[in-house]
Amino acid sequence: MPALESGFVPLILTAVLAYLLGSVPFGIVMARLFGLGDLRAIGSGNIGATNVLRTGNKVAAFLTLILDAAKGGIAVLIARALVGDDAAQIAGFAAFLGHLYPVWLNFKGGKGVATFLGVLLALDWRVGLACCATWLAMALIFRISSLAALVAAASATAWMLVFGQAQMALLGLMLTALVYIRHSANIGRLLRGEEPRIGGDKKNSQ
Repeated sequence: MPALESGFVPLILTAVLAYLLGSVPFGIVMARLFGLGDLRAIGSGNIGATNVLRTGNKVAAFLTLILDAAKGGIAVLIARALVGDDAAQIAGFAAFLGHLYPVWLNFKGGKGVATFLGVLLALDWRVGLACCATWLAMALIFRISSLAALVAAASATAWMLVFGQAQMALLGLMLTALVYIRHSANIGRLLRGEEPRIGGDKKNSQ
């Protein structure tokens, strides 16, 4: 973490506002706008883009993906511009936490991969792109979305160090830990060899 120089009140306000932005469930919003029904009653019940895609509406899924990533990135960029680099990292963490545990949905949110990548892209586009490339490579090789997400998340802190962003390492570790916590069911299925592959049966995938 960078030195906390912005003052207690600005940092607390940053965290609260970023959390509220991150809590906006764009998957549910898109499902309702496109008349797709209650997303929580479809497929895995997850509120992310992967589950929106299960409805067959690719436009709604794409918009969910972009907006979930954007809310993390926007929180970081606004905090950096108005407060400072310390606030940017706090905003990124708070927005990510908001997506995972949104107050509007009784703290039952998504798994956060898009928001995770959006936060990293805004903090340092090189780290973000490296994690996106890691996800894509793993997805192409193994054809398992959750495995790609877990490897990409695990690589985040390493990429931060590679690109000279050691002051982001603590944030990277915390974000990665939360990704793994939210993917605990997927990890269990991976260990049992039961996790569905991309393009296959997606009933229980992320």
